[in-house]
Amino acid sequence: MFNIKEIDSSTLAAWKEEGRAMRLLDVRTPNEFAQGIIEGGELVPLHTLPYHLNELPRDQDLVIYCRTGARSAQATAWLMSQGFDSVYNLRGGIMDWARNRLPIATAQ
Repeated sequence: MFNIKEIDSSTLAAWKEEGRAMRLLDVRTPNEFAQGIIEGGELVPLHTLPYHLNELPRDQDLVIYCRTGARSAQATAWLMSQGFDSVYNLRGGIMDWARNRLPIATAQ
């Protein structure tokens, strides 16, 4: 869609299982976040992403997700335009994650 790197739910689940070092960013709204998250997801709503740019590591994988993968694709494309190389969009978002019966955690 934006010529970005994408992973699917099974790849993310495998990365989490193997303990791969990564940051998992949830770019949904706070209300969506409160409905359930992928374990380890950090809330960074899409419209606030530029304000968090200096807090994000450039030497670690970033996996971005939203509800369906559209907003996270935008976030991934924007981060790549800012010089981030190891940034991945979760194709299908948390909806695909849930459709594959992977665990949804409670936001804290």
